[in-house]
Amino acid sequence: MFLSHCFSVALKRMLNFNLPPIKNSTGEPVWKVLIYDRFGQDIISPLLSVKELRDMGITLHLLLHSDRDPIPDVPAVYFVMPTEENIDRMCQDLRNQLYESYYLNFISAISRSKLEDIANAALGASAVTQVAKVFDQYLNFITLEDDMFVLCNQNKELISYRAINRPDITDTEMEAIMDTVVDSLFCFFVTLGAIPIIRCSRGTAAEMVAVKLDKKLRENLRDARNSLFTGDTLGAGQFSFQRPLLVLVDRNIDLATPLHHTWTYQALVHDVLDFHLNRVNLEESSGMENSPAGARPKKKNKKSYDLTPADKFWQKHKGSPFPEVAESVQQELESYRAQEDEVKRLKSIMGIEGEDEGAISMLSDNTAKLTSAVSSLPELLEKKRLIDLHTNVATAVLEHIKARKLDVYFEYEEKIMSKSALDKSLLDMISDPDAGTPEDKMRLFLIYYINSVQAPSEADLEQYKKALTDAGCNLAPLNYIKQWKAFAKMASAPTSYGNATAKPLGLFSRVMNTGSQFVMEGVKNLVLKQQNLPVTRILDNLMEMKSNPETDDYRYFDPKMLRGSDSSVPRNKNPFQEAIVFVVGGGNYIEYQNLVDYIKGKQGKHVLYGCSELFNAAQFIKQLSQLGQK
Repeated sequence: MFLSHCFSVALKRMLNFNLPPIKNSTGEPVWKVLIYDRFGQDIISPLLSVKELRDMGITLHLLLHSDRDPIPDVPAVYFVMPTEENIDRMCQDLRNQLYESYYLNFISAISRSKLEDIANAALGASAVTQVAKVFDQYLNFITLEDDMFVLCNQNKELISYRAINRPDITDTEMEAIMDTVVDSLFCFFVTLGAIPIIRCSRGTAAEMVAVKLDKKLRENLRDARNSLFTGDTLGAGQFSFQRPLLVLVDRNIDLATPLHHTWTYQALVHDVLDFHLNRVNLEESSGMENSPAGARPKKKNKKSYDLTPADKFWQKHKGSPFPEVAESVQQELESYRAQEDEVKRLKSIMGIEGEDEGAISMLSDNTAKLTSAVSSLPELLEKKRLIDLHTNVATAVLEHIKARKLDVYFEYEEKIMSKSALDKSLLDMISDPDAGTPEDKMRLFLIYYINSVQAPSEADLEQYKKALTDAGCNLAPLNYIKQWKAFAKMASAPTSYGNATAKPLGLFSRVMNTGSQFVMEGVKNLVLKQQNLPVTRILDNLMEMKSNPETDDYRYFDPKMLRGSDSSVPRNKNPFQEAIVFVVGGGNYIEYQNLVDYIKGKQGKHVLYGCSELFNAAQFIKQLSQLGQK
């Protein structure tokens, strides 16, 4: 069930004029331009690099609403949302006769009336024959990993946690949010070519999504001639013969995890750096060293790095605890240094010492010696590029860990969440001027508050509030969490997080102490103990058909059943092999990593993680603040 493969096949097919890409064809691809909107750009960028686009004949990729010059002898492939604004601009392109032919691909299904607008514009511009194909692509979601997807990046505030949980939300607004989520989930299952069995908690936004999705899938199946799930669907064959399980959960079942400080590489990068659609943006401070007194500080250089499935180091270590990552980067660096002389030797054979690395691909391989150099050098230089990339990213993460004592926060929160004894009082942590930012302190206190079985007394709460205010915290998120907790108490007991905590190891291994890039002094070497977070536990109960009070009353929907029946009694008695967990209201990399670790121990089983938006703790705190403002 490799999501990114399934998805990039769909994209490549679209870029090849909706024909299957021909393998091993010696012919040149047809040169074309790609026109997308911001939605289309977000969908394509995590999956296809500029080089891959060029290999498929895309010479230019331009935003629909940018100023574009006519290129009359080239076909154009459009990939856009069917919005009023986009349709108007496409009609304008037809009237201005910008391209030779037009292949119009809509991310979501286009309505009949908008299709008629395009037809009228084509007639008016005498360009009917130039509109070669019009396709609904059903690709309205973003694939970030082989086993992870998110619904949207543009306008995500429209379906955010805050939007769903606003106290003044009207029924009409709620319906619109749910329709947006359901449209994307429907696209997701069309691309996978599978009809899921749906389970969801009662009385939540997740239940509203389940009811609407069940109805939409049912209606599509009933239309035998136009059903998207019959015949040659793109995703057919991705799944085993058994249908997948879709578990819909509401963010409100666990508000502590998105606030939790984390210790694994990918989740840390997302928590402390600017990491967005698989790209991390770093500001490299050039410092004040060697500059004369009174000189202006130099401008910071901004660097962007793509952390993609093609990056083997990232794939191997993104779920590892940070100290292991630092150690691995150091080892990679040492192994490369051992090969550095080889790189110099190969460069001298090729006669390109000190030359631009781009020149390497221009060389002809007319001797055996050259051939070997041509094949080994790019590989070594790529290795060096990845080492530099991860050295820079890991160093930036390490600076945050040290400056904010994130290891201390992580360990302390783990103890709170697993109800272990605390070695330092919470007030001391909040009052310590050297430990963390006001936001770190607020996150810690909210986790304590969410997890306390007995709410702190008014007197204690006032004391905490004073300490938080003195530390510079905004108390608005606490106002919201107090209301949420009062409401959640009526609904159910507090969530449990298992009883395993992170264990500190002794000193780092020798590599980390002698001449290491990463001076880890003062940073704890914490080893993660595997424990299932609430979302993973819910999945485990439903996937393995376990009876558990937490999930026994989850609703059950089977869109293939002729009559929808409201029941929590599953017809299916066998454990599932494939499952999709989808969090309505936003997800995070901590939860994703927990699912990845859980499924490693289940042979032959696969799980995908999806969410309406992907936020880090800072973004989540901001939404809680907006909800808690009085």
